[in-house]
This record gives sequence, structure tokens and C-alpha cells, in this order.
Amino acid sequence: DVMPFARYVEPGRVALVADGPLKGKLVSVVDVIDQTRALVDGPGSGVARQQIRLNQLHLTKFRLKYPFTAPTRVVRKAWTEAKLNEKWAESQWAKNLQNKEKRAQMTDYDRFKLTSARVKRNRARTATFKSLKLKAARSGV
Repeated sequence: DVMPFARYVEPGRVALVADGPLKGKLVSVVDVIDQTRALVDGPGSGVARQQIRLNQLHLTKFRLKYPFTAPTRVVRKAWTEAKLNEKWAESQWAKNLQNKEKRAQMTDYDRFKLTSARVKRNRARTATFKSLKLKAARSGV
């Protein structure tokens, strides 16, 4: 039996804010207020303790260990001990967000250089593939 999902809104769960003025910041759920809201704190990302709607959060795989409704200093300690900022930076999700940001910042000339590099790479790849294919055909494979 496989559980449908394993990312629950629970104290200690780290989430990425997906909407609003804090978009892109990491927060940790401190308490669940009701069905639609949670109390969050982000001492490692500069987010003050506040309530936020759950539909503004994307839950991550990370979870900090601290007691229910812990004060900010306890959350900060757990955040630094878990090296959360480093772990987040290494995650594929963070890398994809970073690449998305880089692509958005590209100028027309940057896009041209990228296209030229792709063309060059694909030509080299095609030439190598054709030579291998020809070699295989000659040897009767």
C-alpha cells in the first residue's frame, strides 16, 4: 500500500511561498490555524512570523524538528542546525527556479548566443552520430 502523498501541513514543514509579496521565500509552518490558514515563520529567509493562506504555499520535502508553536528563536536554531538554506540551494526545485529567473533576465543577444551554441552543439552531435552509424553499417552490425 502506497500513501497518496507524504507532504502534510504540519509544524516544522518547510514551504515555498508561491504568491503575494513574499513570493519565492522559504517559510516553516509553526501552527495550523484552521483549514485554510497557517502560522509561518522564516527566520532563515527574512520572513517575520505571520499567518498565510495555505493555497499560497507549496510544501517542500524538508521538515524541521521543533515543538508545536515554538518561538522564533527555536525555529531559527532548528533552521540553522538543519542547514536548510544550503539544502534548499542544492535541491533540483531551487535550481529550476534559479534557471527560470536567469532565462527571464536574458537579453535578445543572450538568446541569440544560446541559440548559436545549441546549433553548434547539435551539429557536432549529429556528425558524431553519423560517423558511428556509418562505422556500424560497415562492420555489419
